[in-house]
Amino acid sequence: MKKLFIASAILAACTSVTARAEDSASAADAKPEHETSFNAALVSDYRYRGISQTRLQPALQGGFDYSHNPTGLYAGTWLSTIKWTADAGGSGHVEWDLYAGQRGNLSAAVSYDVGVLGYVYAHNGLGRVSGMADANTAEVYGQLGYGPAYFKYSHALTNLFGFADSRNSGYLDLGANIDLADGLVANLHAGRQQVRGNDAASYTDWKIGFTKDFGVATVALAMVTTNASKTAYASPANGKFLGRNALWLSVGKTF
Repeated sequence: MKKLFIASAILAACTSVTARAEDSASAADAKPEHETSFNAALVSDYRYRGISQTRLQPALQGGFDYSHNPTGLYAGTWLSTIKWTADAGGSGHVEWDLYAGQRGNLSAAVSYDVGVLGYVYAHNGLGRVSGMADANTAEVYGQLGYGPAYFKYSHALTNLFGFADSRNSGYLDLGANIDLADGLVANLHAGRQQVRGNDAASYTDWKIGFTKDFGVATVALAMVTTNASKTAYASPANGKFLGRNALWLSVGKTF
């Protein structure tokens, strides 16, 4: 898919907001015009698209979100400790994400979310490592939701997470978050990462888990697995497979 087509699709979605404004007005009236929140979490392993970013070790994470509810526009930032850039021969121990977009409803049953996301690895230095590209990555994404289910596609506008000549890589994400009872939610996910120009690095990942809001904190427990190449995704630091089957735990809070 060409970048021009993607940009046109996003522009079309954004310019059609006025036509849908009356349909979403009642939902927007129930929320404040400007809404902000903070989040923080401790996770047993930072798994992103099934691959460990922390050498199978715990991570600290936190972020901030802003929403303008009448229009559905939003922006936010999020940070996590990482190990993979240093392990790959570069430097840095923090991932900093910046994102903005727009969400709303196409109908009473169908929701949408479109936006852009930048992954920043300050002074990562991977562009100076033989066979690698700079780790900083930019993606555009689009998501459709129907009830608890969603379909999302993310498209890389730059090289993808240090893979050389990987611009225009894509990630398909299918999932559902199903309310069960008493704040318990079942989380189902399947994803396909296609790394352009590097079939050996392409893979599929899955997750099945549960999230429970206890008030003082939200706890999530999941089984994460991939069919990623053990060669392509072995930790340079200790040789361990970063996409192996694992039980993942998160304890977090949104303020």
